[in-house]
Amino acid sequence: MPTSLNINGQMRTVNAPEGTPLLWVIRDELELTGTKFGCGVASCGACTVHVDGEPTRSCQTYIEDVEGAEIVTIEGVNSDVASAVHQAWNELNVVQCGYCQSGQIMSAIGLLSGNRTPTVDEIESYMWGNACRCATYQRIRAAVERASEILEA
Repeated sequence: MPTSLNINGQMRTVNAPEGTPLLWVIRDELELTGTKFGCGVASCGACTVHVDGEPTRSCQTYIEDVEGAEIVTIEGVNSDVASAVHQAWNELNVVQCGYCQSGQIMSAIGLLSGNRTPTVDEIESYMWGNACRCATYQRIRAAVERASEILEA
């Protein structure tokens, strides 16, 4: 069944059956592979994209539920917040294996888009549920704090 999706500012028509997770359309149909498959049950955050500006787990979001919504993947983020997050991630060498990082970054952008000066507790609460097998949680938190500083400058 043809479905029209607004992905990274472009209208794309995909031919996938109803009930297809957005993750598989993004990766397999559109070949945007920055969004990762982690668990398939919306527990790890590796598949996080933004739907109408909100971080959303694409492995449990069905294409028919996001038709007409604005969907942004890691390849399409482009804002002052995204720039600050990328700068902070690079400055602090957050990435170890890197597998979870697109989801971590998408969540951090979501947090800082709504709250440019979060407390440590707010960062930890918001980022909770984004699993990092390498346990770089302290570097991730520090990078979110650094991105906040960059945005305040």
